[in-house]
Amino acid sequence: MSEAFASYHQLIARLDELCKGITAALGDALTCSAGCSSCCQAISVFPVEAAAMLAGIMTLPADEQLKIQQALASPQGGSCALLHHDLCLVYRFRPVICRTHGVPLLVQEPGQATTVAVCPLNCTGMQSFPKETMLDLARINQLLVAINLMFVKHDERHWPERVALADLGAYLCKLSP
Repeated sequence: MSEAFASYHQLIARLDELCKGITAALGDALTCSAGCSSCCQAISVFPVEAAAMLAGIMTLPADEQLKIQQALASPQGGSCALLHHDLCLVYRFRPVICRTHGVPLLVQEPGQATTVAVCPLNCTGMQSFPKETMLDLARINQLLVAINLMFVKHDERHWPERVALADLGAYLCKLSP
């Protein structure tokens, strides 16, 4: 496994750990659960994320791979192509944006004050958040961009700048025997 891939998996493990702690700290204030997919839109990801998702998908049983390929072959409007009956077909391998969505995120827009963004279904009525319940989106994105640059520099494949999740099917076809 490349150093970039290893770094990506370390980032994912750390994010999962942080999100688990945030979920425990906020308890019932977080309402997201299996079947909640209103935020699951058609998105694109960095090549390192796409490659990690593809590697994960290739470890799945053939019937699950087929279900994913079928979902990718007929995406549903603006929803994520990897949703099936409001459940993520690649949940274990989902990208950073999907792992962090729903928890409070510190967001800094250029020229603006830092704000907290959170899914409108979560944390209703909360006016403030303890520091340990927020993720710094800028820091996460800095790490992800650095890891992606290292990945793209050393990977033989010619990746686009971003990979639409709906396009993963074409990459899967190239990997399948």
